[in-house]
Amino acid sequence: MKNLKTIAIALFVAAAGISVNAQTKKIDVKASTIKWVGKKVTGEHSGTVNFKDGAVVLKGNKLVGGSFTVDMTSLTSTDLTGEYQGKLNGHLKADDFFGTDKFPTSKLVIKKIGAKSADVYTATADLTIKGITNPVTFDITVKGNTATTAFKVDRTKYGIKYNSGNFFENLGDKTINDDFELAVALKF
Repeated sequence: MKNLKTIAIALFVAAAGISVNAQTKKIDVKASTIKWVGKKVTGEHSGTVNFKDGAVVLKGNKLVGGSFTVDMTSLTSTDLTGEYQGKLNGHLKADDFFGTDKFPTSKLVIKKIGAKSADVYTATADLTIKGITNPVTFDITVKGNTATTAFKVDRTKYGIKYNSGNFFENLGDKTINDDFELAVALKF
């Protein structure tokens, strides 16, 4: 009976130690950034979009998960100003692109993490844009209270087909690349 109590106590302590090791850290939404680049035949546009909320899950100093919500209504171009910026922002927020009236947020949920090197992980996540969820895989570097990543997203997988050369013919110099690039910097 005494051995059974000792084993039960040891298991309880071990389980408590495991749960204490995994911690969720909220990101600082004002200090964390998402920069985007969309390219077309005749050039490119770049800009930002803000986080609504998010958190990373760490076990010790190792990344084991995370979940992030993006405020799509904050989407803005930074390479233009004035009237042209307003027109592009309006078009990006319209149904042709991100439909922010109907879909004000996008979400990324990390489903799987693999260690690549000391501070670098390969993450597989579910990315939801316009209510459509697809898996994405990217490398993410974690150092201290920061994490950075850069990856491409195929917009057509989320129903964003406007001026895609894969869906429309004879677009010429109006063709927009299917992939857009994201550069993310997290502070937590």
